[in-house]
Amino acid sequence: MQSRFQSDRRLTVRMTVTLFLLGLLYVAFVAALIVLLKSWVLVVVIAAAMLGAQYWFSDRIALFAMRGRVVEREEYPELHAVVDRLCAIADMPKPVVAVSEMDMPNAFATGRNPDNAVVCVTTGLLRRLEPAELEGVLAHELSHVAHKDVAVITIASFLGVIAGLIVRFAFYSQLFGGGRRDQNTALVFAAVMGVSAAVYAISFLLIRALSRYRELAADRAAALLTGRPSALASALTKVSGDIARIPTKDLRTAQAFNAFYFTPALGSEPGVARLFSTHPSLEQRLEQLGRISGELGEAATPGRAD
Repeated sequence: MQSRFQSDRRLTVRMTVTLFLLGLLYVAFVAALIVLLKSWVLVVVIAAAMLGAQYWFSDRIALFAMRGRVVEREEYPELHAVVDRLCAIADMPKPVVAVSEMDMPNAFATGRNPDNAVVCVTTGLLRRLEPAELEGVLAHELSHVAHKDVAVITIASFLGVIAGLIVRFAFYSQLFGGGRRDQNTALVFAAVMGVSAAVYAISFLLIRALSRYRELAADRAAALLTGRPSALASALTKVSGDIARIPTKDLRTAQAFNAFYFTPALGSEPGVARLFSTHPSLEQRLEQLGRISGELGEAATPGRAD
């Protein structure tokens, strides 16, 4: 079913190209591992199992990692009301609504398709935002679901996960291998490490490039759906400023899921991390919202869906 979120052809093209390139990289990676490890059954079984788990259980994994839980309407009536209204405007299925007991103000969407999606907000976000700001954030997250880029990012990130697991496997193979195979195992270990590092680096860059654009696309779609880009800009400014004041040690757990967040969990001095961020800069996002606000003008009304 096609939602009323504004479609984005450039996002679709980027997702298609990214998946194609990552697919080629994945095939080459598996082929290299089969040659190096001389066990195609082991490599294929591990890769298939991990991809299946990542695709089918990504929503549960993300909720568990971020201490999120599904909440019913009776517990959070205002939150459900905003999601209901936005889904009605966008003409899309309502996702499962969840809340994470974290002070870090943030939100994320996950799930393999619009019919099996979860939108989660933290209690820190709920405490800090005004109703119009919360609506903008939730519209942003719902646009990720409608555009299906959540599923693409989930699948794309799989390659980096499997590369890391293979490195660990190679490490333990060397650690517990012995006898006459020590030298050969060390060579295999070095080769697998090199291939895995190259695969991880390429997939890392491809995912970051797609992730930054999809955030701009989500901001744009949310602003046009609600007709209030200024509310989304206000939420962005408020959330980014508050996250910067949270101690870095409290952000470390969250940083593994930065690609899924409304705004990345970066400290007050992100340094080099900013160059490899999953999100465009706050200045870029606010500049885009400012342009949309000018385009909509005074005639814009809440709930606009064109």
